[in-house]
Amino acid sequence: MKRLMPGILAMTIVVVVSNILVQHLFGQWLTWGAFTYPFAFLVTDLMNRLYGPQAARRVIYAGFAVGVVCSIIGSQMQGEFGALVSLRVAIASGLAFLCAQLTDVSVFNMLRRLSWWKAPLFASFLGSCLDTAIFFTVAFAAQLSFLEPSNDVAWANEVLPLLGVGPQVPLWVSLGLADWCVKVAIAVIALTPYRAIVWRNTPRVA
Repeated sequence: MKRLMPGILAMTIVVVVSNILVQHLFGQWLTWGAFTYPFAFLVTDLMNRLYGPQAARRVIYAGFAVGVVCSIIGSQMQGEFGALVSLRVAIASGLAFLCAQLTDVSVFNMLRRLSWWKAPLFASFLGSCLDTAIFFTVAFAAQLSFLEPSNDVAWANEVLPLLGVGPQVPLWVSLGLADWCVKVAIAVIALTPYRAIVWRNTPRVA
C-alpha cells in the first residue's frame, strides 16, 4: 500500500483541484479545470507502468472516491445558478471518470510491450475520447433530461455554430469538443514527464 501513496496523493490533488477550477471559465468554451483533469491519465499510466494494472486500478478507485466526496460537497454549495454540482453532473463525472480511466488501464496493458510512448499516448487518447463523450452527453444532452427533470439544461442545448465557426450544433457539443482538444494536447505534452519519471524509476525501460 505504501508504494501506492504517491499515486493516490497525485490523483487526489488532480481530482480536487479540477473540481475547484471547473467552476471558473477560461474563454468561451473551456474552464480552467480542463487543463488539470487530463493529468489523471498521466497518474494512471505511471502507476500502470511502474506497478502494474492492479495498482493503477486501486489509484483510480481512490480518485473516484475523492470525486464522490467533491460532488457531495459541491451539491451542498450554492452558486449563482443553484447548487455548484447537480445530480446529472455528479453522475456524468463519476461515470466518465471510471469508464475512461479503467479503459486507459486496459489499453495501456495491451500496448505496454511496444515503444515506450505508444501505450501512454494511445491509452490516454482513447480514455479522453470516452471521458468527453460520456461526461458531456450524460450531463447536458436533452435526451437524458429524465436523469434529473428539475435540472434545466436548455442553455447547454442552445443551437450555435460549432466553436463559433462550424455547423449548427448544441452548445454542449462545442464545449465537449474544446475539452477533448485540450485533453489530447495534454496527453502529448505529458509524454515528457512520463518518460522522465519512468526512466528515473526503471532505467531499463525502453
